[in-house]
Amino acid sequence: MRIWLYLLAGLVVAMVALGGATRLTGSGLSITEWKPVTGAIPPLSAADWAAEFEKYRGTPQYKILNDGMGLDSFKALYWWEWAHRLLGRLIGLAFFLPLIVFWLRGALDRRLGLGLVALGVVGAFQGAIGWIMVASGLQPGMTAVAPVKLALHLTTASVILAGLVWLAAGTRSVALAPAPGRIRAGSVALMLLVLVQIALGGLVAGSHAGLAYNTWPTMNGRFVPPLDVLFATVPWIENFVDNLTLVQFNHRMVAYLVVILAVLHAFDARLSAPGTGAARRAAGVAILALAQMGLGIATLLLAVPLWAALAHQVFAMAVLTMATAHARLSRGHVAVATAVGEPVVPFGFEPLAGRTT
Repeated sequence: MRIWLYLLAGLVVAMVALGGATRLTGSGLSITEWKPVTGAIPPLSAADWAAEFEKYRGTPQYKILNDGMGLDSFKALYWWEWAHRLLGRLIGLAFFLPLIVFWLRGALDRRLGLGLVALGVVGAFQGAIGWIMVASGLQPGMTAVAPVKLALHLTTASVILAGLVWLAAGTRSVALAPAPGRIRAGSVALMLLVLVQIALGGLVAGSHAGLAYNTWPTMNGRFVPPLDVLFATVPWIENFVDNLTLVQFNHRMVAYLVVILAVLHAFDARLSAPGTGAARRAAGVAILALAQMGLGIATLLLAVPLWAALAHQVFAMAVLTMATAHARLSRGHVAVATAVGEPVVPFGFEPLAGRTT
């Protein structure tokens, strides 16, 4: 089961990577309809391709950015988006079919079963969130999806990844002692902060704020831009989404916060729990956070080339995976056995065992 969960986590990372490539190539709006079942079949004839191309030619993106595009160029866009949606469908099958098998075999206890059901519900909603995101880019005057919806889509995928890693880390058959309380709290704080940073990164990607200031460590000579620039939009709350200066500034500042917290946490773990798995995991999180910051700086200075932007997005998933595994294992783990030798009742089989709770 642990192998299955980690394989699912790997598929989610691949989905994030493919989604990033779809966004960076401008392919996300090439399929203008949401057909969860029949949409798995791509155009199979010249007439089918002509019909799909005609639908795309009615979108604002085509009229504003791609007017005059040929059919071959459209096909290149279409295949990126189609592959992204197909992988989403395959992930759904790879999740639900083995889940049914494990459930029927009685391999799920209550905690794991409820966790998997919750992830299944979030995953089902993720498909709808993806379409809501695409639909926002098909509105009049839009040439790309709304940044907030893109950030929500990316963050939801990240939550699913974190959930899979959390559950997988908790399926170990050997007991593990919990880390000291401060290490446990710090590990959870790090995991949550990484999720916040990924959401802010989604806003940067969706609004192309990474192209606004391509200098470091300052933003065109200022470490902190003037307040009248950071909050130039009225009402002020919209600056957090629409003001490219504030969007990039927030992403930079939280990146510094992640790295500082990760390094301090690693030193704390080394001093308070030397030689333990918690200390090694904390060091791993700090190293990955530092590497991710370096990759982010390179992406910024190079004016966001496709390869660097994609690597930065995928490596964020590596940081999240490590931070999540660290947070879960720092809680400790009890071996799957009872003190009196009574077998654990599998999830969903309580009535058959004469139990109602």
